[in-house]
Amino acid sequence: MKKIFKSFFATVVAFATAACSSDKPELPDNPVIPDDIEAASTDVMYQANPRFFGENNCFEGITAQLDRISGMGCDLLWIMPIYEPGELKGTGSPYCIRDFKAVNPRYGTMDDFKKLVDTAHNKGMKVILDWIANHTAWDCPWITEHPDWYQKNANGEISSPVLGWNDVAQLKVSDPAVQAAMKDAMMFWVERFSIDGFRCDYADGLPHEFWDSVIKDMRAKNPDFIMLAEGGNPTYYADGFNMIYDWDCASSISKAFTGGLPANIIKEAHDSFEKVPEGKSMLRFVFNHDTASENNVATLFGSPEGVRGAYVLVSMLCGKGTPMIYSSMDVEGLTGKLSFFDYRTLDFSTTISDEYKAINNAFIESAKVRGGSLADYSNRSVACFTRTIAGHALLVAVNTTGEDQSIKSPITLNGTSMKNMITGTSTTVPIMIELKPYAYTILMN
Repeated sequence: MKKIFKSFFATVVAFATAACSSDKPELPDNPVIPDDIEAASTDVMYQANPRFFGENNCFEGITAQLDRISGMGCDLLWIMPIYEPGELKGTGSPYCIRDFKAVNPRYGTMDDFKKLVDTAHNKGMKVILDWIANHTAWDCPWITEHPDWYQKNANGEISSPVLGWNDVAQLKVSDPAVQAAMKDAMMFWVERFSIDGFRCDYADGLPHEFWDSVIKDMRAKNPDFIMLAEGGNPTYYADGFNMIYDWDCASSISKAFTGGLPANIIKEAHDSFEKVPEGKSMLRFVFNHDTASENNVATLFGSPEGVRGAYVLVSMLCGKGTPMIYSSMDVEGLTGKLSFFDYRTLDFSTTISDEYKAINNAFIESAKVRGGSLADYSNRSVACFTRTIAGHALLVAVNTTGEDQSIKSPITLNGTSMKNMITGTSTTVPIMIELKPYAYTILMN
């Protein structure tokens, strides 16, 4: 039996002075949003860990799920490293690459990967590959063919990155020959498979000049080529990256769900988006492969039920942001740490997927209002905020606790008729609202 989506709403501490006013705004019933208002992004990313889609033939496993994934409203598909992994000194990491122009044979064949990309494209999705430019496996042919391409220690021996990743060998990333070889390998996937972008692992490990050159070459092939830097430094925007990471997003939300202040969620989003230039974005997530491997996913947000409420905050706070669903968030009852080194076939839930679909539909439909002014109405238990443009408001509230909460609505919206973006029904904003544990509401007019 499908669960009924939770949707109630919340209260009240000021973030903007307008939030304290007792004057009711002029908000007509079912108003039309003007066409001349610039909309916020409606892109939603899905991070696919191939090892969660089968013990073998992982490409086929992802392809089989594309109807469900695209149906959730995800139009960007980030696939974690697909390349042939190394074995010498290896620990099973997909980020330990022996051959940058070959696929992991457990995942399938080149033809299987092409089918995956073509199927995604036919569904209107763009495919982004994970790229690892900082290091190689110890049994990568470059080790013997070009030992001068690698960093060496005081004894003249090829060394691992200083980060302690002993399963890989550190490339001399400032060497033009290394950069040319890496760029050539990246272009292989663009030209042969028409991929749409790269998520660049440990972007901090490469010089800005390298990224600037790579991005110019990729955009010469495809002006809309997507580049995501795994890094939170806004200087990457100047290199041409479309997106950087909002590393603080997940931690601020997790803290609120485990006893912290919900108001910090809204402040973190506000401060993060202040750093984002027009036309650029920040990737925001509940958890990704790193955080899921380091934490018990069942308790990161109080309980498994808290994950969807956390995603509401990840997505609906986005002005200049792109929300992401990590493969595993759409599974019932997951507990413990989810190592991305392991093969672990997951049983994806259509019920949870339908809930994400409803949230993402609200995210997409609210694009113009999400670009409006942000005000915080949170209390100690509920994260609550509004986005407003002239004559229109978006109200989002999430109970961050495992207990019922009774709270006041924002005075400026009390008595206003608004659309429940999850159920599609019209509701009048009352003075007091009841929120079930981890429940949320998304209202707009």
